[in-house]
Amino acid sequence: MSTSGGARKGNGKTQMKSAARLFAVQALFQMEQSGQTFDQVIVEFEDHRFGAVYEGDEYAEGDTKLFRKLVEEAVNYQAKIDQMTDRALVAKWPIARIDPTLRALFRAAGAELIEAETPVKVVINEFVDVAFAFFPEGKEPKFVNAVLDHMAREARPDAF
Repeated sequence: MSTSGGARKGNGKTQMKSAARLFAVQALFQMEQSGQTFDQVIVEFEDHRFGAVYEGDEYAEGDTKLFRKLVEEAVNYQAKIDQMTDRALVAKWPIARIDPTLRALFRAAGAELIEAETPVKVVINEFVDVAFAFFPEGKEPKFVNAVLDHMAREARPDAF
């Protein structure tokens, strides 16, 4: 999975948080595909991905605290997040049948919706941007927006 698009080097806390979200999706995808543990994937990303240079492009450091929180909470609350995601999906498409990148994205976003104080609209916009990084030509970003809106209404109804 490429880091291009969503985690380009930039300045400021906002860029670092955006990079952390992208890296969290990648880490969750990698954990599911490879069977790596939380600790293994955290070390790999923090030591080898944050601030790395790939093909001449330098990538953002990422907000380590947010990255760790999203990955850990996505793992700790995976059943709850997956159930919330299933309710947001069409009945014929349970979470187990969707693209593994989108599954990782929904888990990271669900963790931030459940456990963070980040405004709901910011979470949705940030993860739609992550979807664009992975699927720049596809319909997935619109799909992500719709599913996250549904998940956000369930996780934080008071925000609407």
